[in-house]
Amino acid sequence: MSDAVRLVLVRHGRTAFNAAGRIQGRIDNPLDDVGRRQAVAVGRALSSDVRDGAVVVHSPLSRATETAREIVAASGRAIETIVDADWIELDYGTFDGVHQSEIEPTTWSQWRADPNFRPPGGESLVDVEGRVRGAMDRVLELGARTVIVVSHVSPIKAAVTLALGVDSGVAWRTRLDPASMCRIEMSARGLALAGFNDTSHLTNVTA
Repeated sequence: MSDAVRLVLVRHGRTAFNAAGRIQGRIDNPLDDVGRRQAVAVGRALSSDVRDGAVVVHSPLSRATETAREIVAASGRAIETIVDADWIELDYGTFDGVHQSEIEPTTWSQWRADPNFRPPGGESLVDVEGRVRGAMDRVLELGARTVIVVSHVSPIKAAVTLALGVDSGVAWRTRLDPASMCRIEMSARGLALAGFNDTSHLTNVTA
């Protein structure tokens, strides 16, 4: 696929909320010590891509910004990164900051069964998929062969469900680890998932 754009989707490194099992959403937490080491490892893994002219795009939240900064730093190039707010995490509304165990089982069941379910004051998986579709269109407009996007669980899973052409609810049946990488090939013929939840670069990063 010589005409393809290689889209590398990077989930940000770990935060204290990730480690504690708290819903994070729009809360702007920084990386914790493990997360910073994970970000360095991602940067090393992608350093040749950035040196070869990859464009780096990231969510406006600091945990994504920090991870993107390490990716650029590892390349040894001073390149400008692009902030795209459509790659921000799902808005969990009143669930933001709540421990996952505090959500009622019936609510979890409803949430998993209905992609249009919205946490009070938040947004649904369908909402996220809609804005990610627009963000992916802008990836093609950048004119780069490789685009690295540093984002969050829900937007990355939305990109994957779009690539696969499946219902957004499939996101609940996938696992995406901190500092993992997914790869999507984008061309005039459509989207193709080339890799999912790759953590091979984190072998030597321990909690």
